[in-house]
Amino acid sequence: MGLPGLEYALPIVTDPFVIGLIVAGTFAGVLVGALPGLSSSMAVALLLPFSLYLDPIPAIALLSALYCAGTFGGSITAILINAPGAPPAAATAFDGYPLAVKGEAGRALGIAAVSSACGGIFSVLVLLFAAPWLARIAYTFGPPEYFALAVFGLSMLSSISGAEPTKNLIGGCFGLLIATVGVDLTTGIERLTFGIPELYDGIHFIPVLIGLFAVTELLTQAQTLGLEKVAVTIKALKLPTLDDFKRVKGTILRSSGIGTFIGILPAEGSTMAAMIGYNEAKRWSDAPEEFGKGSIEGIAGPEAANNAATGGSMVPTLALGIPGSATAAVILGGLQVQGLRPGPYLFDEQPGLLYGIFFAMLLANALFLVFGLLGAKLFSRISLVPTTLLWPTVFALCFVGAYGLEQSLVDVWVMLVAGLIGFGLKRYGFSPAPIIMGLVLGGLVETSLAQSMIIFDQQWTGFLARPISLIFFALALVSMLNAPVRGFIRNRSQRSGGAA
Repeated sequence: MGLPGLEYALPIVTDPFVIGLIVAGTFAGVLVGALPGLSSSMAVALLLPFSLYLDPIPAIALLSALYCAGTFGGSITAILINAPGAPPAAATAFDGYPLAVKGEAGRALGIAAVSSACGGIFSVLVLLFAAPWLARIAYTFGPPEYFALAVFGLSMLSSISGAEPTKNLIGGCFGLLIATVGVDLTTGIERLTFGIPELYDGIHFIPVLIGLFAVTELLTQAQTLGLEKVAVTIKALKLPTLDDFKRVKGTILRSSGIGTFIGILPAEGSTMAAMIGYNEAKRWSDAPEEFGKGSIEGIAGPEAANNAATGGSMVPTLALGIPGSATAAVILGGLQVQGLRPGPYLFDEQPGLLYGIFFAMLLANALFLVFGLLGAKLFSRISLVPTTLLWPTVFALCFVGAYGLEQSLVDVWVMLVAGLIGFGLKRYGFSPAPIIMGLVLGGLVETSLAQSMIIFDQQWTGFLARPISLIFFALALVSMLNAPVRGFIRNRSQRSGGAA
């Protein structure tokens, strides 16, 4: 375990075919990220069925490169047309677009590209050393510890960005319900199959994923047809000056650390990292009054944080099998579909795969720096693609991806139903990310709980004798109570202020 595994990966990651896939994934990621409405989660979900025809290392390397580049790509349209191509880029638009309006779009894109690359590379280096270390700890885990860890991961849904805590937890429970469909391996009882033979093995992950991300977004975008956005012209692209870099280097380093830490927390992800990175950049700035008017620190902060979260989110995904973000959950599903077992044993069984992921993410961060600076004009034109051409193409890919998994029309129907449900839930403030998290963790929760109860002779009090389990249960309780307590304190402060 650790760096010696690099010798297994070098012959694979230096293969021209694998490098070509990483380059293609990076290019596609920036392209997708630059398209408002498309996100890296959606792109990885659409690409996942096609990656099954590749060997595990090229497939996961391709998805990882797409993940990193897609996070950065959203900043291009956020800066140029004030329309974030991806949710994490929303904070970038706060200062990126005002700076572009001043005629300095090139400077804004340069700051975004350099900050994103620095944050991404920082997080991959942390991943390189933190994931093996965390996996060594996980070797001491048994079924009770994994059940407690999964409960902690689900509890973190209460603070995931995009919806209210209660709605996030409801979404996670709905994902757990979907995961129970099929024949119970412990009792042999059929659950929620409705006599459909294709559901005996459960609902496949990929059709649900495509439906919740792609079909839901397609229906959402259909409501915005006819809306026009004014693009900002790019007079000249340029790297940040030495003075600019001196000014933002502290912000980049701080936000890289913040983004990596938040990414490691299960279920948090890039959007929250970007918002916190922006807030901290403003708090520590010598000129906070410039924020919202075109501050380069207001661009560097969220961009370094949201790309650092990509590497951070892969730490629990690889070491523990607990996804750190919605996109990491998709990649985790890709590992499982490839027949791989995420967790500590992966570091002994597939060292080449792990270092293939490290290499792909490092190369992707370096490549999107080049693509972002030299191809920004091209990528900005992508946002002008007519939606009447874009979304029918996406819809066709949804059908191909869902059907191609098992050549089953049932999977296509599952995709469509998931899309309709996701669209309805989104209108009422529910995010698809918690549902995906619940679906991914459902198998681990059910299996580890059943094994634990067998170990404890059906006495749940056995968990009280496992210190690591108690720690995770305590963390889960703190996570669940965090939002209500903070809301209570805030409301009390407001009442006290009003009385005063």
